[in-house]
Amino acid sequence: MGDRATYLGKVYLVGSGPGDPGLLTVRAKTLLECADVVLYDALISPAILGLINPQAKQVHVGKRRGNHTLNQPEITQLLMHYAQGEAVIVRLKGGDPFIFGRGGEEFLALVQVGIPVEIVPGVTSGIAAPAYAHIPLTHRDYSSSVLFVTGHEAIGRYQPRVNWRAIAQAVDTIVIYMGLHNIKDICQELIAGGRDPQTPLAFITSGTTIHQQIVTTQLANAAAILETTPIETPTLIVIGTVVNIREIAQNYGDQMGLS
Repeated sequence: MGDRATYLGKVYLVGSGPGDPGLLTVRAKTLLECADVVLYDALISPAILGLINPQAKQVHVGKRRGNHTLNQPEITQLLMHYAQGEAVIVRLKGGDPFIFGRGGEEFLALVQVGIPVEIVPGVTSGIAAPAYAHIPLTHRDYSSSVLFVTGHEAIGRYQPRVNWRAIAQAVDTIVIYMGLHNIKDICQELIAGGRDPQTPLAFITSGTTIHQQIVTTQLANAAAILETTPIETPTLIVIGTVVNIREIAQNYGDQMGLS
């Protein structure tokens, strides 16, 4: 498979957005409609899958916590396999391919063996889900900085790449992807790093979809909330005073009869 001359097709790493089909880009839609093969992740909405060329081969390669259809090397090898005989290979990923979607790994593996790759950005959930929840990540009076970080990494691992204590006071707003199962340790580390325990925190589940749910609390109480409130994955976590804007807006809506 290392022979560059054997690869005839082109791989498109396509972001499908955060869930709402209306957020799919025009470029992504066009590629789905003319694809020969589509390898798609878990959580891609049925409405978006319904846009795929009916003649295309569709391959589910989704990975969920504790349930991987294929591991990452197997997915990459499958892309290489299809690039040998198909013209348009779409690797359909949730959100944006390069934001915690392992698209960077797939991109490097493919270009290193000579396969042409095009990146089609998607709307990432870290931006879209808070917006749908009426939480602006930046605001002149509340937040001048925002950090996107994965919470999937184990806190106790050897040489962790995320230094939670260092970022505790480094930015106004923290947006955490895949942090639900580690939230207790994450909150403890942020507080140990100097973050105010009363900092507002929001859990946004299934953001931008009809199943979206929002639970707000404070940093110190986040882990306890999970013991009494059923919160499922996929859930995005927003930490910062901007979370309060949601309640302010709701109060105004109630007063004006808009809610």
